[in-house]
Amino acid sequence: MAVEGAVYDLVVIGGGINGAGIAREAVGRGLSVLLCEQHDLASHTSSASTKLIHGGLRYLEHYEFGLVRKALQEREVLLRAAPHLIVPLRFVMPHAEHLRSAWLMRAGLFLYDRLGKRELLPASETVDLRSHPAGAPLRARSRKGYIYSDAFVDDSRLVVLTALDAALRGADILTRTRFASAARSAGYWEATLRCGSDGTQRCIRARCIVNATGPWVTDVLRGPLQIESKRQVRAAKGSHLVVPRLFDHDYAYTLQNDDRRIVFAIPYQSDYTLIGTTDVEYRGDPSDVSVSDEEVAYLCEAVNRYLAEPIAATDVAWRYSGVRALLEDETDDLSAVSRDYELELDLGGGAAPLLSVFGGKITTYRRLAEEALTLLGGPLGTSTPPWSAAAPLPGGDMPGADFGAFQADLRRRYPWLPAGLARRYARAYGTRAEKLLADARSVADLGEEIGDGLFEAEARYLAFYEWALTAEDVLWRRSKLGLRASPDTARRLDAWLSSYRGATGAGRALQCA
Repeated sequence: MAVEGAVYDLVVIGGGINGAGIAREAVGRGLSVLLCEQHDLASHTSSASTKLIHGGLRYLEHYEFGLVRKALQEREVLLRAAPHLIVPLRFVMPHAEHLRSAWLMRAGLFLYDRLGKRELLPASETVDLRSHPAGAPLRARSRKGYIYSDAFVDDSRLVVLTALDAALRGADILTRTRFASAARSAGYWEATLRCGSDGTQRCIRARCIVNATGPWVTDVLRGPLQIESKRQVRAAKGSHLVVPRLFDHDYAYTLQNDDRRIVFAIPYQSDYTLIGTTDVEYRGDPSDVSVSDEEVAYLCEAVNRYLAEPIAATDVAWRYSGVRALLEDETDDLSAVSRDYELELDLGGGAAPLLSVFGGKITTYRRLAEEALTLLGGPLGTSTPPWSAAAPLPGGDMPGADFGAFQADLRRRYPWLPAGLARRYARAYGTRAEKLLADARSVADLGEEIGDGLFEAEARYLAFYEWALTAEDVLWRRSKLGLRASPDTARRLDAWLSSYRGATGAGRALQCA
């Protein structure tokens, strides 16, 4: 625990996907690790993605073959690591000859199928949308289509599970903890943390610091760390809409817009469709970002070019936006800016190293973490090899990574669980659903239903194991129950969590101990 004066090999600033991934990789290599996040885990960019684990088909147009290959390889790794959380998905792209020719599409999909090692997902194919089920919701002019494979993920849960794995291996994870300042001294960083709402101060030491704060990376360098960097990031706002389900099948759509950008329409949370994303230059505070009316209109128009039943702003059940930190390359076209990453190592003249992360995407977070620890191996004096490629995330340790077999077995062992609740627990928690269910023998054993399918047993699990302190943490980042939950459920949940923390001390220990 992060007590006053504690010494760590590595302190990671930032509780998004890259920070969590680096903390996990580092502790698995035998280093002592602390991760601090000023808000909740995945509070910003890492919970505001399009929620895809993908190679990035459109990146081929910008000749980013290395990035696509790396992402496709990671897609396979992550599918095996978290079969409960990462779901294979088939994408249908209606052909638009005026935007991309048939030969270009076939060549791109040929490369996409072969650039990475593809073992778990089916290859691409060309289909006649006039007879294929995915053609039914489309306008009559859509005749030819292309189908290819990628995967869907609950992005914020991926962050939480990665941080949980780091914690289970010995890392200290501090949420609601601000990295206030640091200075090099006698081979260490002397750092000050401010914890919780009361700003309790902790002074610690670190042999190395990793700045994985996404769109705040240069702010942290210039502020708490007092360091100038030549490398910059470019902030791009990506916005998404969630609407009532637009089609009955389980395919997603990749829709080519007239500006040559791509908009996805993805089955979401059983009853909804997720639509995104935009790509807008952003110059404000990354924590104060919202979806504009212009973006809503843009996404609705993109969908309405293809779907027979139009949608409008009034159909939107939820909208969210996040700021992506892209590598600055002076490109005028924001959509052409690379989604790759760079790692900048400042050795501090031998005093204490600092590693800063610029750019990146959720699919490649584990590879980024491997590369970060390889860079730090020399300065930290460790030669432990990478390990996480073959290690499941919490809940993913099911035989053969076979989620279907696991789900069937869960239903057999807990026949009293309502089918919908069993499916949700299986997807969200995987094999760790047994910790949530513990010795329960009936629905009554799960405790009081706080509201909208959330029982005390789940709230207790999330507060104890997953750093959940507020209703928002539970309803939006640990689950997506917020789509259906009433304001009264949120109020009752906040009261329950407050009472639980008061009775057990849970939460305070996670923030500041």
